Amino acid sequence: MLGGALVFWRWGSRSRRATELADARAEAQRWYERLGGQLMNLHGDAPAVRQALADAGERYNAAGSQLEQAGTTHQFALARETALEGLAYIRAARTAMGIDPGPELPPLAAARGAGMLTKEREVNVQGQTYRAGPQPGNGTPYYYPGGNWQGRPVPAGWYSTPWWKTALGTGAGVLGGILIADALFSPAFADPGYGYEAGYQEGFNDGQDQGGDQGQDFGDQGQDFGDQGQDFSGQGDYAAGDFGGGDFGGGDFGGGDW
Repeated sequence: MLGGALVFWRWGSRSRRATELADARAEAQRWYERLGGQLMNLHGDAPAVRQALADAGERYNAAGSQLEQAGTTHQFALARETALEGLAYIRAARTAMGIDPGPELPPLAAARGAGMLTKEREVNVQGQTYRAGPQPGNGTPYYYPGGNWQGRPVPAGWYSTPWWKTALGTGAGVLGGILIADALFSPAFADPGYGYEAGYQEGFNDGQDQGGDQGQDFGDQGQDFGDQGQDFSGQGDYAAGDFGGGDFGGGDFGGGDW
């Protein structure tokens, strides 16, 4: 009797795990396919549009690679997060095109507590001018969906240069990025226009506690999927040079429904 109950319990446990895995796969696949559909039907010539679509394409390539390698619910959750980040760039591209950005997305885990820009700001760091603001423009063509960098929350918004990418190395690059982040977003300014009242301080404390680890909620992507730098290099099917010039058609989904 006891042996039969144990066999039944094991069978039920395996069945639940299989169901959870199938659900996680379907959820990640759904967002991945939505991202691909948007990439196939959007194009634009404005710098902000081209850059946002390029960033979305890089996430599409990375999410596809993650889906191919995923074998656990955790890994499918990582693929889902990457696809959602790509869709955040799609919304940014649609905003830059002057059309409805589409429906709201589930919040990004990496953007927790980062807030968003609500005012324009301009600072000078080491002789260079850096701008940031809530809307795209000729001076701010780079969108960032919000996240943590080197233990510092970076609010969602538009920037004059992707300093969070150029400062990913070590030494002078990291130091320069820290100076830029401090100048733009330091809590000492107590400036409610830069995410301070929208969770910036909470995100700053979280970032310090986590040591800048953006992957706390989902683990180390590098361990689960290898070198993400290769996935995000822009050399895949949707590399920056492949679209933005109109290779993917002209639909704009003007109604906002994806």
